[in-house]
Amino acid sequence: MKVGLLECDHVREELQHIAGDYRNMFPALFLQVAPDWEFEFYDVCQGQFPEYVNECDVYICTGSKSSVYDDESWIHELKEFIRQIHSSGKVFIGVCFGHQSLGEALGGKVQKSSVGWCVGVHSFDLIKQEEWMSPQISPFNLLMMCQDQVLHLPPESVLLAQTADCPNAMFRVGNNMLGIQAHPEFPKDYDKALMEIRVDRIGAEKVAAGVASLKIQTDQLLVAEWIRKFVLNAMK
Repeated sequence: MKVGLLECDHVREELQHIAGDYRNMFPALFLQVAPDWEFEFYDVCQGQFPEYVNECDVYICTGSKSSVYDDESWIHELKEFIRQIHSSGKVFIGVCFGHQSLGEALGGKVQKSSVGWCVGVHSFDLIKQEEWMSPQISPFNLLMMCQDQVLHLPPESVLLAQTADCPNAMFRVGNNMLGIQAHPEFPKDYDKALMEIRVDRIGAEKVAAGVASLKIQTDQLLVAEWIRKFVLNAMK
């Protein structure tokens, strides 16, 4: 299985000692449940895109410090590439910024949330149980690090999960496009360091609560297994 990682940002150099860059974090997670996945890396925030959509079977789109509504050439190109993936029937998994890019590319709306930042561990309630979500656990816990959210889903979306502060936390479009606002790829040590380095932006009180929440068990391997099954189901 050839998996293209669409890198929409890079881990700050001073934090890379924790778990590397995104091209290290995503394989570290998914190879635990899908050892047959072979990753290819595309530095899309530097304009490096696949030449053809058929280069990979699956595309995973990472988080980013950018916003999907920023007027950047690579963001416009990314949205167009997502539309090509949608039309081609290839599989797309969007994580945080990737989730938001999926929403915007297919006709939804992303804006800064009225609740402000979502950081630390959040509880996700399943809205719709699907066959590939096995074993079923609801609620499930994942790390979040976002200020923007998909406020309006694109047409023909199916809402799958939400949190108290994020009503459109997980959705799919058709059987081949899946978005999740969380960061299953983040180790807790990295999430903690990122919160602390952004305390001026996030706010000291919210960072303190986010750091305290890291004591809660997270379900990233469960969600990685769901995504593996989603991919297999989409490729039938």
